[in-house]
Amino acid sequence: MSILELRGVAKTYGDGAAEVHALDGVDLTVTAGQMVAVMGPSGSGKSTLLTIAGSLEEPDRGEVLVAGMALRELSRNARARLRRRTVGYVFQDFNLLPGLTAAENVALPLELDGVPGRTARGAALRALEEVGLSARAPHFPDQLSGGERQRVAIARAVAGERRLLLADEPSGALDSGNAEAVMRLIHSACKRGVAAVVVTHDAQLASWADRVVFLRDGKIVDQTMPMAGPESLLSQGQTP
Repeated sequence: MSILELRGVAKTYGDGAAEVHALDGVDLTVTAGQMVAVMGPSGSGKSTLLTIAGSLEEPDRGEVLVAGMALRELSRNARARLRRRTVGYVFQDFNLLPGLTAAENVALPLELDGVPGRTARGAALRALEEVGLSARAPHFPDQLSGGERQRVAIARAVAGERRLLLADEPSGALDSGNAEAVMRLIHSACKRGVAAVVVTHDAQLASWADRVVFLRDGKIVDQTMPMAGPESLLSQGQTP
């Protein structure tokens, strides 16, 4: 099932000589359980693709569908509800609230959507357990390492029933070991049926994806299956 579809999506900023075509006729489909990595030079439209896919911006032209729902047909409130319930975001700078514990950060979006506090906390603790941080649930962000904070952010993005994960350079502020751990966690979320779009500049990390999309000047210039990556190498080393 397609979780995300972009059909002929275009977005332009400015006008006249200052006009910039951030996206120009982009078609992209991401199915349940699939991770798509997006690569390209600075200014190629990668972040704009994510904000439009997550309904934070509207395209000038084209259509965006999330979980089968056409965003242009939804009211502003319905789009906000879709974001809260279906879409999870992971950013390079974590975006955790410093006054809340790890568990409270993960539970907060669920509570804002009306989930009872006890139910939201249970979902948060399960998500933290999935990313190996159940023991760190009562700790505040400044008591966590950078890698741990990003794992909390991933737990927040997939807690509840979210079906689409959008990650903008999620490993950019991490060392190579933690960066690989982050991609491994996103890959694990996809195995559970989450669809993911991950913007990255690192070809080695992109090898975790099922498909790599290359953007240049707002256009998809190539799509390719990655070379045999870490997951396949691990499986090759296993004996039946």
